[in-house]
Amino acid sequence: MARAHLLVVDDEPAILTTLQKALSLEGYAVDVAGGVKIGEEKLKKRSYDLCLFDVMLPDGDGIDLLQRVRASGLDVPVIMMSGHGTIDTAVRATRHGALSFLEKPLNTDALLIAIETGLRLERAEKEANELRAATFGELVGESAAIKRLLEQVGRAAKSSASVLVTGERGTGKELVARAIHQMSPRAKGPLEKLNCAALPSELIESELFGHEIGAFTGATKQRRGKFERASGGTLFLDEVGDMPLAMQAKLLRVLQEREIERVGGSETIKVDARVVAATNRDLLAACEKDQFRPDLYDRLNVVPLAIPPLRSRREDIPVLTKHFLALAAKANDRRGIKIDQGAIDALAAHSFPGNVRELRNLVERLVILTPDDVIRETDVRDCLHGGASAKSQSLYRPGVPFRVLVEEAERVILQDAMAHHGGQMAATARALDLERSHLYKKARALGLRKTESDEDD
Repeated sequence: MARAHLLVVDDEPAILTTLQKALSLEGYAVDVAGGVKIGEEKLKKRSYDLCLFDVMLPDGDGIDLLQRVRASGLDVPVIMMSGHGTIDTAVRATRHGALSFLEKPLNTDALLIAIETGLRLERAEKEANELRAATFGELVGESAAIKRLLEQVGRAAKSSASVLVTGERGTGKELVARAIHQMSPRAKGPLEKLNCAALPSELIESELFGHEIGAFTGATKQRRGKFERASGGTLFLDEVGDMPLAMQAKLLRVLQEREIERVGGSETIKVDARVVAATNRDLLAACEKDQFRPDLYDRLNVVPLAIPPLRSRREDIPVLTKHFLALAAKANDRRGIKIDQGAIDALAAHSFPGNVRELRNLVERLVILTPDDVIRETDVRDCLHGGASAKSQSLYRPGVPFRVLVEEAERVILQDAMAHHGGQMAATARALDLERSHLYKKARALGLRKTESDEDD
């Protein structure tokens, strides 16, 4: 296990030397700083597992330094020290996020216990966050709405009933489906996914039920469908509201009988797949317009789960921002980058029509484009509103072949359209007046879409 790395900020050289030697003997790596400015510089250059700040410093207040650390988005545990300790000072330090408050002269045993406790709590919180992230992914937050949803997901997972997940684009419907599977008794079984809007209607039946050799042109070998492959596990039907009516009738029969026939075959095959469906459409309204079968709606909607839009739970934006910042910083090799409170406030004020997916993409864009080590309010506003001038520049570059320029222009158009619609391909296709299958092919050809099973919720 790597040694924990500590930072001690104190204005007394003798104390810094003593603490550095004592803590090094205990196996810790220790950096020291003689004031607020040097301490801030060290915090910008590397990450620490725990910090010790003196209250009275020559160039500022240690509690003010603690506040700036918290405002920058760092969650590092901080222990405050003071030779002039009062109850008011201790209360103020704790209120601003200090883990504990120690009076000078320091008792070595008490100091070591405080450090060990802080590191242990930090590890426990990190492990809990990693476990939660593995289960719920981007379904994190502190709002009553998201907590209620997670409770409903936990209860729904224990049953074998069909679940219908509804919500706007980009809210995380596939994440809910994955969490239901991972928390269910079927977790050791397969999780199969089918985007009902991603395939031409004539191919959906083969994808769901499989086909026999010679069932249609190009069927050169037998293939098991999603229902068969999901037996013992979960089948996630994304954008089920876009399923053609003819296929809706066949899906209803499978849900009722729990058996299928492959395309071109006559053998009846029993299947045992728990179905979780998702849509951003109002299926009740679709039923009234004869665009969706009411009996299929009833079969799918045994356990309804509605995901709230991000604008209705703005208090979750800071938590999500820090979550996405950590992921983007690691993926783009910018582990030292931070975000200040002004930038977080600017994000919280945005409407986010693309919901959580839009926030994730925006944070990654900020990580990539921000030149400094701290993302500030101006960076957020530039990213949200400053793209127009760049887009108005000429796409023509002398010496570049026409086909390359066209491909680049198409990529920009599709990127912007997909971002505007939160990455949802069905909505993007409708807005661009394209067939969904053509949009998928074009996006994959331009490197914007890897597979038909990419998240599109």
